[in-house]
Amino acid sequence: MGSNIEIPYWLALIGGIFALIGVMDRLLLPSVRWFFRKRFNRAIDRLNKRLQLQIQPFKLTRRRILIDRLSHDPVVMEAVSAHAAECNEPVEVVAEQAARYAREIVPYFSAFAYFGFAARASRWLSQMIYRVRLGYMDETALSDIDRDSTVVFVMNHRSNMDYVLVTYLAASRSALSYAVGEWARFWPLQGFIRSMGAYFIRRKSRNNLYRCVLARYVQMATEGGVTQAIFPEGGLSRDGKLGEAKLGLLSYIVKGFHPEGPRDVVFVPVGLNYDRVLEDRVLLAARGKDGKKAFRFTPGSFFRFFFHRMWLRITGRYHRSGYAVVSFGCPVSLRDFLAGRDDAAPIDGVADLGADLMQAIARVVPVVPVPLIAKITLESARPLSRIEIKAAAHDLLRAYAARKIHSHIPRGDEDYAVDVGLRMLTMRHILVEENGVYSLNPDNRDVLEYYANAIAHHTT
Repeated sequence: MGSNIEIPYWLALIGGIFALIGVMDRLLLPSVRWFFRKRFNRAIDRLNKRLQLQIQPFKLTRRRILIDRLSHDPVVMEAVSAHAAECNEPVEVVAEQAARYAREIVPYFSAFAYFGFAARASRWLSQMIYRVRLGYMDETALSDIDRDSTVVFVMNHRSNMDYVLVTYLAASRSALSYAVGEWARFWPLQGFIRSMGAYFIRRKSRNNLYRCVLARYVQMATEGGVTQAIFPEGGLSRDGKLGEAKLGLLSYIVKGFHPEGPRDVVFVPVGLNYDRVLEDRVLLAARGKDGKKAFRFTPGSFFRFFFHRMWLRITGRYHRSGYAVVSFGCPVSLRDFLAGRDDAAPIDGVADLGADLMQAIARVVPVVPVPLIAKITLESARPLSRIEIKAAAHDLLRAYAARKIHSHIPRGDEDYAVDVGLRMLTMRHILVEENGVYSLNPDNRDVLEYYANAIAHHTT
């Protein structure tokens, strides 16, 4: 009984390491976590003081907790039971499937990633590619939004740069939570997008269980006061025109809304327009002969574009792609919208709400030089001289001003605005200049139509 037991050094070393980990986990790590959590909370408090729309506690909740809440939500559990009975599958298997959907959807918000990196990166990238300008904005109406309301920015979708531009221009007001399509689900972009509070959606999914999980997350975020940004059109415009509202996300928001509840939902219409949409030719080619959408985003194309632009900048041959202008319209209260209706349930008014929001977006889409010149030259039955184009632009801008449509006139000089539009279109060989007369290049007629369509709704 008094004999010694010999233990190998490697086993003693492993045992010591595990013992040290146990001590750290019980004594040291909680103190470290408490220290950093305290500093983090102080940073969030300072950030909220300068933001018009504060970062709500829901957005700061740990992702694992949100996933558990979503997976075990009574509505989701009811959908799990119904799906299991319909497909004759074990409830446990369907519940795990719902949990996978929850893990796929729920984001992880990092204030450092959003304000420390994303906001600055979006500003740098926006200003590198475009001359960014703020168009129309009713500052008083936006400032009067109740700080306890859930604000949802609703935007037209021209380019994947929309995310970047609005993040940059709205960074002084709040952190936006975007609904992002599956195109961005690749490493390392996927993790970065999640860290900014964005959530991925399968736009074409017809799975009722998935749709239930997505709807409950959107409703939980809305109830929690999370500031969101959605594209009612559901995807990028292939022809430059404004599309009709897809009612998926809007229906989720309205269905979970209680008019007598403590928190209103306020929609802010946002209109974007560009002198050049980076994906214009790709989008036009994606329309297909049968009208089906065939646009596919690939990481390789993104990185080729990025490094090509960087190379042009390094070699001194880089030129920015004209103006990008963003306008913010008057807020639309969901509570007020529903109060003016006789519907038995809020969900009955979703179609009308979607149509009203698209009209509000259409009103604030700004006029910029290239679409202006595209419209004038496309509608002319013959080639035009520079003087004729400037005269037509003057008349058109006056008509827009009379209807309170915002037109961005660089430097306040209409002649310069025309020169900008002509220069952009001739550099890209969309218009051809010969002896001071400008005519359409037949090979690029579809591109000219694409830009003219961006403001076509202002004359209908």
